[in-house]
Amino acid sequence: MRQTLGRSIGVGGLLLAGCCLLATAAAAQSDGEGLSPTLAAIKSRHTIHLGYRESSPPFSFLDQANRPIGYSLELCQAVVEEIATAVDDPDLKIEYVKVTSDDRIPAVVQGKIDLECGSTTANAERSKQVAFSPLMFVAGTKLMVAKESTISAPKDLQGKTVVVTKGTTNEQAMHALDKKFNLGLKIVTAGDHEQSYQMLVDGKVDAFATDDILLYGLIARHKSQDKFKVTGDYLSYDPYGIMFRKGEPQLKEIVERTFRKLGTNHDLVPLYNKWFVARLPTGERMNVAISPQLEDAFKALDDSEGVND
Repeated sequence: MRQTLGRSIGVGGLLLAGCCLLATAAAAQSDGEGLSPTLAAIKSRHTIHLGYRESSPPFSFLDQANRPIGYSLELCQAVVEEIATAVDDPDLKIEYVKVTSDDRIPAVVQGKIDLECGSTTANAERSKQVAFSPLMFVAGTKLMVAKESTISAPKDLQGKTVVVTKGTTNEQAMHALDKKFNLGLKIVTAGDHEQSYQMLVDGKVDAFATDDILLYGLIARHKSQDKFKVTGDYLSYDPYGIMFRKGEPQLKEIVERTFRKLGTNHDLVPLYNKWFVARLPTGERMNVAISPQLEDAFKALDDSEGVND
């Protein structure tokens, strides 16, 4: 009888201990334990911080009511849905935080924003500080000049003044070009693309160098097709991605899973067309068809489904 009673108490104790462990684990998950630092912070404040740009159409810009909209932001919103599921918070709120070319990487590193939803080139140098989503666009540095300008090749820039937006890969590309061809360029910087554009409008510079798609977006937004043109060959190659904090495999998997789902559901090309081909909510139209390289990248995401899951 004593042995039987002891055995019963032992089994009951184990069951009770097991229930306590499960309850503790559930409580820990509820408090954010077991989540990566970014996800735990998001769960704790019930809010995710999305970094946006004011003048990078059609990726990230403001509508007539000064609300952030764009292709990159819509991709980020899809990631937010996955994060909401991961942290078990269906009412997760979005707070938009303005960033610039110059402060966007520090904003990610320092935790001021959780995702950067702009027009950021993913390269090896930046990958030392931050992580990137799968490819969402491919661009390259070109020049915007006045319609009557004769600038079309690097040699035409001899002794000219070129504006670049501070903190961009275009700034590096122009310094490299200047050194390679000994152009004697005067390279000036502005705080954001809109300011760089305005310097060209005001005649303070001979050319504005940034990613071609951003130049087309600014021309379309300002309806200045009769005043400015995009010219020359590509001066750099710039693959875009959404930025987030480095060293968080859990967050990385959520971002990559979101892109795989969008690829598998064939949502990426229609999303691209919405922002690059159709008329934008602000009225202008880009009319930039998807490149074969980007379409292949989207198809590869579809093909990878099932391999990574």
